[in-house]
Amino acid sequence: MFRLWVSVFYSHFTALGLNVTVEDANYHRRVDMLIDFVGHVYLFEFNVVDVSAQGNALAQILSKGDADKYGASGKPIRLVGVEFFRVKRQIVGFEVQTILPA
Repeated sequence: MFRLWVSVFYSHFTALGLNVTVEDANYHRRVDMLIDFVGHVYLFEFNVVDVSAQGNALAQILSKGDADKYGASGKPIRLVGVEFFRVKRQIVGFEVQTILPA
């Protein structure tokens, strides 16, 4: 189920003609999805939860320093955390945070 939703996101953004990278390696781990579009960088983290939205996806991006690799680009970085509910098979959490260039 998780891979299905990730595939839906990937297919949608790719069909729009965006530059999409899946599992882009950084210093510590792999970012689930990266989109570089019109002067912005979007980093996506996808998580599956058992109860309801917990904010873990966005927290994971922040705690792991996923944006560090892209900070030198001079582009605003949008961190996007998406959480899927395992039982009902739907999106239950969607959070966005912006990091502006220094």
